[in-house]
Amino acid sequence: MDINFKKVEYIDIKELASLACAIWHEYWTCILSPEQIDYMVENFQSEKAMKNQVENENYTYYFITANNKNIGYFGISDKNEYLFLSKLYIKKEYRHKGIGQIAFEKIKEIANGQRIILTVNKRNTNTINAYKKWGFKTIDSVVTDIGNGFVMDDYIMEYS
Repeated sequence: MDINFKKVEYIDIKELASLACAIWHEYWTCILSPEQIDYMVENFQSEKAMKNQVENENYTYYFITANNKNIGYFGISDKNEYLFLSKLYIKKEYRHKGIGQIAFEKIKEIANGQRIILTVNKRNTNTINAYKKWGFKTIDSVVTDIGNGFVMDDYIMEYS
């Protein structure tokens, strides 16, 4: 399988948001309620939210492609002291094939020696184990009120 990365251009954000919506509604059902998934997609992964992140929060998104098909994506934000890895998602049928590791190699290349920090849901065990395998260390935990009665209960992890 030929894995590549394509920087998401502003014009492609609608397609990215559609991919994000599909992946989130498939992936998060074992951890979050359908209501929280809908709320988070609308507020963090919708076309409007992603355009705002690119325009105002220094975000860059990349499609993960296999054989010229978008099979996932990641989103990063340069915070000066570190690179924030905000999102790394792969469609179900492509998981557990080493693609996340390949994507992380690309993210490290982009970081160019900078620390990489991310937040991960405390109940997202498989992903936490993958991050640990890649060399991330848990440095803190945080509960963030995201509105509408929902919280994100996360570990903060760092790769340096």
